[in-house]
Amino acid sequence: MKTSVLLCVTSLGFAASLAAAPISFDFKDPKGVNAIQFSLDSVLEPIAGTASGITGTVSFDPANPSATTGKIIVATKSLVVPNSMMNGHLLGDGWLNAPANPEITFELTALAGAKTANNVTSAIAAGKFTLKGVTKEINVPVTITLLPGAFGKRMNKPEIKGDLLVLRGEFTITRGDYGIQPGQNEDKVNTEIKLSLAVVGSAPKA
Repeated sequence: MKTSVLLCVTSLGFAASLAAAPISFDFKDPKGVNAIQFSLDSVLEPIAGTASGITGTVSFDPANPSATTGKIIVATKSLVVPNSMMNGHLLGDGWLNAPANPEITFELTALAGAKTANNVTSAIAAGKFTLKGVTKEINVPVTITLLPGAFGKRMNKPEIKGDLLVLRGEFTITRGDYGIQPGQNEDKVNTEIKLSLAVVGSAPKA
């Protein structure tokens, strides 16, 4: 009898360990809502815009958030500011040179100090940020919200199963560090670029 109970407990433990596998979330939004906001609040011309071409994948283990890995990709050509002339300059040779640098990326290398409460994990995301062909190590305070079973609800198709993962964070970079007109036009274009993201990844289930 004791042997049977022991085998049963062992089997349940093994099954639980299998169930606690990392979940892969796709950040190519089927609803087309995902976007990143950026701003350059200069003395003469506050500039704000969005980038909507978001893709990438993140592997998240609810039982071990510190093991999170992934990469978020932004299509450079998707960056938009309200003024069409400014937008042309933004994507042109003097600024981002979008044809030569089609992607802006953040590759996660570590998730430090992860603390989870009620499916929300706060941490510092350390990773490699690449802009205009220049890669630098940066640290971004983030919150990661796991929404089990919410994929169908978001898509207005409750019969579809799956989970959602929402990433939120804000950080600042210096444009000169990435070869974007260092030291130029500082009265019209701030040297610092503030970025804010709130993007959702999906993991549909068969």
